[in-house]
Amino acid sequence: MSHFSNIVSRAQQLLSEVLTSGDLAVDLTAGNGSDTLFLAQTVGPTGQILAFDIQEQALVNTFAKLKQAGIDVFRSGRTTRAIAPTGVTLIGASHEYLSEYLPAPPKGIIANLGYLPGGDETLTTRTDSTLAALRYSTEMLAKGGRIAVVVYPGHSGGDAEGRGVDALFAALPLKLWQVLRIDVPNSSAAPYLLVAEKK
Repeated sequence: MSHFSNIVSRAQQLLSEVLTSGDLAVDLTAGNGSDTLFLAQTVGPTGQILAFDIQEQALVNTFAKLKQAGIDVFRSGRTTRAIAPTGVTLIGASHEYLSEYLPAPPKGIIANLGYLPGGDETLTTRTDSTLAALRYSTEMLAKGGRIAVVVYPGHSGGDAEGRGVDALFAALPLKLWQVLRIDVPNSSAAPYLLVAEKK
């Protein structure tokens, strides 16, 4: 994919505009760790990152990527529910449980929906859990913060999930939110980006 249409890099760029050293940020879908690493490097060693994923392979991949980059990493899950005060906490749980872990309003939240690249393509994010996580994200996001969601309509269930996310973002009141959508109009299966900023 060319840089021109690289939606993930656009998501990171738009979050980098509001994140600073020491901020709290959330990766709702750790995957192979690229977004988690970006967040950790952006908020620095005094920042705090929560990164969720239900797949052990995703957590292993993300842990390895972060350790290689010299980032402090702590593992948590559904039984411990503990988080580190700084660095990255990898949480082996669905992002729908965000409310059980979030210690304060985050400044940035990212979600890269779909399936784990290089993993089982039948294991995907689901509309119900994604919308639960995003609804809570809109409630808790700090003023001036942004939520960036990369949607993949091309896989099974992705189109329905995308419609749900579209509807949630479209319903955000203009008085409190500014919403941006970046897409590829001549490809219905191409990923697209939704970004919501809390005024």
